[in-house]
Amino acid sequence: MDEARFGQPGTLTRVWARTGTRPAAVKQTRYEWVYLYAAVEPATGASVALQAPCINTGTMNVFLKMLAAELAPREHAVLILDQAGWHKARKLQVPDTITVLYLPPYSPELNPVERLWAYLRSHYLSNRAYDGYQHLLDAGAQAWQQLTAELLKSVCACTYLTPELER
Repeated sequence: MDEARFGQPGTLTRVWARTGTRPAAVKQTRYEWVYLYAAVEPATGASVALQAPCINTGTMNVFLKMLAAELAPREHAVLILDQAGWHKARKLQVPDTITVLYLPPYSPELNPVERLWAYLRSHYLSNRAYDGYQHLLDAGAQAWQQLTAELLKSVCACTYLTPELER
């Protein structure tokens, strides 16, 4: 589980162009953001996501309730989290069906969802201009809807979580 910010001024990525040419890319100077909270089960591709205007303990509590509601009866989730302040806040309300496992400091490479943010930015959310906040929300929703369970399994594959992938 992790959160990512996307929006204006946006992300620039590489594009294909003829040798010797300089392709134009859109770059905005406004500053509006949307935060995407997401949890992915790398072995199955099951996922839960929430878009929000801010990132804080209250929004994290809403996300945890959403995640707990998605779990089947008698199912338990282990969330791998970085040590962001809102992940460890006293007011964080972790449901009984969820256990939190904190990553060591400065180790984002151990969180499978980090690769998902790079994928979403490079394939759907970069080199674009957004008209406003609603356009940002729509773009985030459209990008998330493009993700399939198979794609999530591929992008978020992590051998330390799913040993059967190790070959």
